Amino acid sequence: MHPTVVERELELRLVLSPECSIPVRAVLGYRSDDPYAVHVAFHIDSDQPVHWTFARELLVEGVFRPCGHGDVRVWPAKAQGRSVVLMALSSPSGEALLEAPAAQVSAWLERTLRAVPPGSEAVRLHIDDGLAELLAPSPADDRWLLDPWPSDESKDGG
Repeated sequence: MHPTVVERELELRLVLSPECSIPVRAVLGYRSDDPYAVHVAFHIDSDQPVHWTFARELLVEGVFRPCGHGDVRVWPAKAQGRSVVLMALSSPSGEALLEAPAAQVSAWLERTLRAVPPGSEAVRLHIDDGLAELLAPSPADDRWLLDPWPSDESKDGG
């Protein structure tokens, strides 16, 4: 079975200051075989796009209320009268504040939630099957149950 891929290209704004921002082309990506994560590729003036991966749940919640801490923080806001989602990204290479159109992000997220509904991610990864296989007893386990150090007591009482 092939994974479902949900992508959306959109224009974000890289916020340089309260008065200044520049457009940044980005691609939001989601794959049903990596169901907990969203991938964002920012196309800036470089040979390769800059990639960020973080929890889908973080972006879903961030559309409605501030969430996240550390490297990725997401929250809703208004910019020039329109609804936006702000993403603050931090790495050893630097920090960026990106503004995304809320309606486009929400529509894309809704498509990801239809592809893999919340709570069904683990089923897609077959985690339970993998754990059962890892934890299943094998014939070699019997050897580990034997006492490697026989008793020091001799049978002849000696």
